[in-house]
Amino acid sequence: MTTITIEGIKVYAYHGHLKEEAILGGHFNVNVWVEVNTDIVEESDELKDTLDYVKVISIVKEQMLIRSNMIEVPTARIAKKILKEKNVLKVTVELEKISPPVDAVFKKISAKKTLAKSNFSSTT
Repeated sequence: MTTITIEGIKVYAYHGHLKEEAILGGHFNVNVWVEVNTDIVEESDELKDTLDYVKVISIVKEQMLIRSNMIEVPTARIAKKILKEKNVLKVTVELEKISPPVDAVFKKISAKKTLAKSNFSSTT
């Protein structure tokens, strides 16, 4: 098993419960960690035998186009779609909202979702 990490996928989208967020949109960063069964690809060295990270990025962009009021919603949608991909055992998706309209000083606001296939148990 191997963890494939894709961090810092930058997306402009229209998520948020405020009317202005739906109109003006905002910047988001998406981070994805995917635990993949790599037994076959380690022998074949063929893309078809592993998770294509270009496909993961495509899933992120596709799901971020679907507007939601809460960032938990696209986070869950992305995780569910990636979990359906071949050889994926577990996925964690973090969606970070850059500069949300909040009157506060903070380092980061994000939602993080982890899903695993029911027949897979991780020791981490």
